Amino acid sequence: MAKTSVIWWQGFSAVVRYEMLWNLRKKKFLGMILLAVALVTLSLFVPFLLAEVTGGEVEPNPDFALSAIAGVGGLGFFLFGLVTVINSVSTEFEQGTIIPLLSKPISRTTVFLGKLTGAFLTLIITYTILMIYQVLGGVLVHGPQNNLHLAPIFLFGMVVSTLVWVAIVLALGCLSKNTTLTALVTVGIWMGLGIMSSVFALFAGQSWFLAYIPGGGQSGFIPKEDVATPYSPGAVTVSAGTDSVASNLVQYILHPTAEVTFYTMRMPTLGQPPGYEVLYTRSMAWVLLRSLGVAFVYILTFSFIAWLALNRAEVKG
Repeated sequence: MAKTSVIWWQGFSAVVRYEMLWNLRKKKFLGMILLAVALVTLSLFVPFLLAEVTGGEVEPNPDFALSAIAGVGGLGFFLFGLVTVINSVSTEFEQGTIIPLLSKPISRTTVFLGKLTGAFLTLIITYTILMIYQVLGGVLVHGPQNNLHLAPIFLFGMVVSTLVWVAIVLALGCLSKNTTLTALVTVGIWMGLGIMSSVFALFAGQSWFLAYIPGGGQSGFIPKEDVATPYSPGAVTVSAGTDSVASNLVQYILHPTAEVTFYTMRMPTLGQPPGYEVLYTRSMAWVLLRSLGVAFVYILTFSFIAWLALNRAEVKG
């Protein structure tokens, strides 16, 4: 039994190393990291450039680090998820490199778990590097930062949100075995969900199901002293979707007993200015658990589909 465990671990760790090294060699993955670093650098110095142009002064921003980390957002999660695993299965089938991999004395389940773990570790390393850069930049440029002890919590939430897309891309890659088709379908899904969410948020009063599809979900806010509106300085913005796991974790820690008010925009009519209408109110704990639960359902469901497709795939060689 011990010898079998050792052999399994050796095969598993070999696949993990193989996957991580492949990710680090991919130009598009390295390009994504450089783009993210460039955007963070831009966000650090744009306030100073604007102040130079307008003749104003840049006030210290103690919340810059966490807000910049949150700025990765839904597009960032989607792109990192896509470039991390787009070549993991489909490209290997196209190039035939899957043949020697599956011919080794390890099961396809081990291969799949190794690839998934490699993607998971790659995301952790990538987001950690970006987070360190954002925190150091925030401290050096904007002064002491608030709530830096919550950065690891944010890191966990970002990885969970990205894994939703990792699982979707893996499932499509295992089913199609075609990289181009996988990329096109994934981008189509992302764009389609984004358009649908925007349309329903605008014309259907933020329908409840927006919280159950990948994305930002419904919009809400935590009032301050029960007099805030979504636009007031005292209101804390909250979103309920899978992209908001990180921010919801932090908001729950900072406001464990808070109530979140979800709202819809009111279109301007004759004699009535634009505004908002309250839909319902839920506890911050409920919002967090829902976003976490929906994210894990997607991760587990599409990971199972990917595993099943890989185990049933025919390999000719």
